[in-house]
Amino acid sequence: MLLFVLAIAYIVAGLFGRDPWKTDDVVGLATMMTALAGEGREWVLPYIGSFQHAQDGPLVMWIGAGLIKIFGPLIGVISAARLATILWFGMTLGCVWYGTYLLGRRAEAQPLALPFGGEPTVKDYGRLIADAASLLLIATAGILLRLHETSFVPALIACYALGFYALARMLDKPFVGSSMLGIALAGAFLTRGWPGVPALLFAIPIAFLPRGALWHKKIWLIWSAFVAIAIGGSWWLAANAADTDWMKEWTYWNAQAFGLPDLSVALRPFSDLPWFLWPIWPLAILALWQWRRWMTAPHILIPLSLILGLFLLLPILGESGEHEFVLLVAPMAVLAAFALPTMRRGVVNTLDWFALMCFSVTALCAWIGWAALHFGIPHGIQLNIQRQTAGFQPVIDWWSVLAAGCVTLIWAGMVVWRLRKNPSVLWRGAVLCAAGITTTWLLLVLLWMPAVDYVRSYRPMSAQIKATLNKIAQNGGPVCLRAQGLSIGPQASLFVFDNITFTYDSSCPYVLQQTTRKQLENDTAGYSDGATVLWTGSRGADRFDRYRLLRVKNK
Repeated sequence: MLLFVLAIAYIVAGLFGRDPWKTDDVVGLATMMTALAGEGREWVLPYIGSFQHAQDGPLVMWIGAGLIKIFGPLIGVISAARLATILWFGMTLGCVWYGTYLLGRRAEAQPLALPFGGEPTVKDYGRLIADAASLLLIATAGILLRLHETSFVPALIACYALGFYALARMLDKPFVGSSMLGIALAGAFLTRGWPGVPALLFAIPIAFLPRGALWHKKIWLIWSAFVAIAIGGSWWLAANAADTDWMKEWTYWNAQAFGLPDLSVALRPFSDLPWFLWPIWPLAILALWQWRRWMTAPHILIPLSLILGLFLLLPILGESGEHEFVLLVAPMAVLAAFALPTMRRGVVNTLDWFALMCFSVTALCAWIGWAALHFGIPHGIQLNIQRQTAGFQPVIDWWSVLAAGCVTLIWAGMVVWRLRKNPSVLWRGAVLCAAGITTTWLLLVLLWMPAVDYVRSYRPMSAQIKATLNKIAQNGGPVCLRAQGLSIGPQASLFVFDNITFTYDSSCPYVLQQTTRKQLENDTAGYSDGATVLWTGSRGADRFDRYRLLRVKNK
């Protein structure tokens, strides 16, 4: 029950009651809304208004647009689209839990029997490890924001988790497992395109090593390949029939994703990995050490193969980052869970104390920042916040403050439970980490969401541009609009908030330009001569980018 409550609080908080943020978050929503407004082709190929979004795949768009069509009239378009995020999170958590349960109840993973009995039953031990893996997944810091996006990232994590479950299921039910593996491969392809597939493909040969338990099930990989090709190939044929130009652009994007990376660029994200994968990566390494004599046992080899599969992908990607590293979380959480029974009491206590101190500090920082924002105490922090949120007018929502106080009291109750009861349950460190990061996230959502939404949302800017275009239309001018240097995030935001689309007609006299403050000061922005500036603005407290609506003279 605690796991269920934590999971609901974790995923629902911050998902509703805010605007979509740039870039992946709003782009995913824009493709869903375009599909709903389209006549057929847009349901096959992702578009953002009239712009060909020829990258990734259509799966996120299909699920989100379907949910908007069903629930949009009841709860609104944005909220309905975010139901898909809950679906992907539930799929991820379910696959991790059940796959870990299947591995945890195998004989290789069972603890040694106690001399006088009293050890858990096979199923109880499997549930215990599965609970721990799920809690550690929630506790991982790096995926917190990514799991709350309306983008391909939650779906890709879910497909990778489904691949883990499929490999675990093939041990006892090869037909079901191989079918799920084929669906996972097809899902990764339809979510991310070709860059989403190799990590899982590279993991399969490792999981099916001759000394491993899956070796005797290798014949079922033929069925997995058939399922994957049948599903992915169906979309491929339909997409080529719908628009060959879109598919050419999509093929080019996929080809550009692969290549030998620049070493300095490729190594840069690794400096953030220790924080991104905290607290599961030390436990995953500990599991590999403690189980080093049983490396071919399924509960070690299967999650390890998925980790190695991702690292084998990185050398052939032109550029890698969070989009790839999120795939490490599910298999690492599984490995970390199997480290818990092998840990000494001192190490377990260290994990507990880290969770208590770290998340108590983060909760305190959330309250201090809120006090600085609204009351100016401490003054130094207030000045820093004002610099980041220039133009924002804070208003206290006392219902949110009351809810934040209740969340803080619940965390304090967990701290007291750990200090007074000193429970001996295996999952106490995992539940403290999961509860701690959920507490921090809830406090940020309840106390800071209006300020963060102001900084990251394009809604006010979009409304200003729409109002300027309406004035042009009222004066009898054309309502067409071209883009110059406009990145995909603002373009998707303008479509989502005010249905602003762009034309490729060079005779259109109105241009929305994205530039920088420095370029405007140096007079090096495009269209500096011979253009009339109708509007200038930026997103929230953005200190760098500037946008201009221009009327240019056609030659």
